[in-house]
Amino acid sequence: MTKAKVGVLISGRGSNMAALLYAAKHPSCPYEIVLVAANDPEAPGLALAAAEGVATFGQSHKGMKRAEFDAVIDAELRKAGAEYVALAGYMRLLSPEFVAGWEGRMLNIHPSLLPKYKGLDTHQKALDAGDTHAGCSVHIVTAELDDGPVLGQTEVAILPGDTAESLAARILIAEHQLYSRTLADFVTRERQPEWLLNKVRERALALPQADEVTSHGMPCFGIEKGKKFAYFTQDRHGDGVIAILVKTTAPEEQAMLIESDPARYYRPAYFGDGWVGIRLDLGDTDWDQIGERLHRSWREVAPRKLTALLDAADEF
Repeated sequence: MTKAKVGVLISGRGSNMAALLYAAKHPSCPYEIVLVAANDPEAPGLALAAAEGVATFGQSHKGMKRAEFDAVIDAELRKAGAEYVALAGYMRLLSPEFVAGWEGRMLNIHPSLLPKYKGLDTHQKALDAGDTHAGCSVHIVTAELDDGPVLGQTEVAILPGDTAESLAARILIAEHQLYSRTLADFVTRERQPEWLLNKVRERALALPQADEVTSHGMPCFGIEKGKKFAYFTQDRHGDGVIAILVKTTAPEEQAMLIESDPARYYRPAYFGDGWVGIRLDLGDTDWDQIGERLHRSWREVAPRKLTALLDAADEF
């Protein structure tokens, strides 16, 4: 199994980093930690990571502009081969440039049930509000503080007599459990059928008069009350493959695509030369290309009146 490469950013002891690191030691874990970096070269978490054989980098941010320092961290992450970034107690606001560079590939764990209580002092805020439960959330990092899509949450009961400190200690246990599981799900999502189908659906249904039905036991996209232009297939006939089937302009195009990348393209059984299969479970799908293939396939079955209207609209 090829493991996703994750860089972790910390500022202090790095207990969430340690939870991710130790989870990564299990053979079935789909990620590995390739770098632990900190904005404090004396951060205790760096010594722990180094003792566990993980590459580390520490540099103070003091005296540097935010974007300048983030560029240094970015360079270290990329040098280490990181594909994803996990923030684990990283007490720095990130520059827009850094966030944009890791868009959709950077997670953070926050000690509240988002969207409640963004920012600091979350435990005291929950106590002051008289909440019965607090908790933690893992979310995708966006330019807005603690505002990205939430991927997972764990509720923690607030007990009579709780202080911010006692509540924080229990929530930290929940954080250690939640972060590793959520990160594992996140880095494997591009091979998960439901996620892949939603990516296809988003593009297919954006085409004029497209609809979705089930045909031959597969999700299928076509022109309303008309011909089909794409099928989503998962382990069809026990082949273990997740793919879309789209129409080709000619048998020669099918052969050319398969020859260009035989690991990705294939001749789908029972569909003949007029279709080609495109695997979606390789982990490196070019979704712009998938959108283009769906558009071409749609054109193969769309009524001439509909394509003419689309072409006229594109001219303006």
